[in-house]
Amino acid sequence: MTDIPADLTWTRAAPEGKEGPGPWIEIAFGPDALVHLRETGDPTNIVTTTQTKWDAFAKGVQAGEFDHFAELDDNQGTAGPA
Repeated sequence: MTDIPADLTWTRAAPEGKEGPGPWIEIAFGPDALVHLRETGDPTNIVTTTQTKWDAFAKGVQAGEFDHFAELDDNQGTAGPA
């Protein structure tokens, strides 16, 4: 397992104007081109990937490649299972 640096700067991916604990995803870019992800509700459970894989994922999200995984619930505005 990759050692997680203690001095990472975490950025929360919260909806605009939302405050509170979430649950939301946080991301930190670390040394050696590693990208670390965690959920606000479980900050010790960290997933690590490479910058190359993260970039490919982010481009896929922008291109709509993952839209079929989520449906918006008009009552709550949150994504649910497809």
